[in-house]
Amino acid sequence: MGEIKNDKIERVLAIYTKLINGYLINKAEEAKNFGVNERSIQRDIDEIRNFLELDAENTGSINSVIYDRYDKGYRLEQIYRLKLTNSEVLALSKILLDSRAFTKKEMTDMLDKLISSCVPKSNQKLITDLISNEAFHYVEPRHKTQFLDTMWNVGQAIRNCQYIEIDYYRLKDKATVKRKVKPVAIMFSEYYFYLTAFIDDEDAKKDFDVINDSFPTIYRMDRIKKLKVLDEKFHIPYSSRFEEGEFRKRIQFMYGGKLQKVKFKYSGNDIDAVLDKLPTAQVLSEENGIYIVTAEVFGQGINMWLNSQKDNITLL
Repeated sequence: MGEIKNDKIERVLAIYTKLINGYLINKAEEAKNFGVNERSIQRDIDEIRNFLELDAENTGSINSVIYDRYDKGYRLEQIYRLKLTNSEVLALSKILLDSRAFTKKEMTDMLDKLISSCVPKSNQKLITDLISNEAFHYVEPRHKTQFLDTMWNVGQAIRNCQYIEIDYYRLKDKATVKRKVKPVAIMFSEYYFYLTAFIDDEDAKKDFDVINDSFPTIYRMDRIKKLKVLDEKFHIPYSSRFEEGEFRKRIQFMYGGKLQKVKFKYSGNDIDAVLDKLPTAQVLSEENGIYIVTAEVFGQGINMWLNSQKDNITLL
């Protein structure tokens, strides 16, 4: 009995070794090699599959034994890395906390889920301890609004090119206005999530200082008091599609407006911080630590940033 058991172990290990070394396993050939029937080889392969599924929880790598119909045999395929590393989870946790974008309950729930699902149990306390003080003193945004479901529904409308109708709380006059818009992107900046959208209503456009077909309007997600996704669809030609990545490079503090170029002189000690803040910035010249910089930006938000730099920047 022990000899049979040892034969099975040796057979399974031999098949497993072949798989991890990239060999194709043919049931008929292996049955002949080991002097067993094909059902035994199939059971061996099933046991290897079960082992790999359990091993994924510890290693974070999903490996699967699949049947290749073209080559008529079984082979090992690594699909992807399942878990984030401890350092990646710590970094993401810190970024989440620093964003201050969610209510305290939402933030706590997300951190707990992130750590419990991505970190081995043996290391979960270590990560929790490293963020515990910051999590305890977390200050939630003053609006205290939970908008994750709204944001998801907006995202689906963007994906399906559906108009949405929103009741939006407007800060400048404390009024709630109704808008029908083409949603094109969800963006995050300076503690808040925003919807960027194009507005069709000509009467509503009269309330805006700057608006035309080239520039989207911007709505803070937490100020959307009511959302309705309409059945009506819109079409934006591929050549005219809104590219949030390019838009994001050119907007500061999510203040909309016309596309413009600014040129300024920078005399501070960290030009990299300026170039990181303004991704479209280019250094035209540098002399004795004084830089001449130009950048392409949307709207008036750039003025807020320029004013915050005081003596370091002179607008040209």
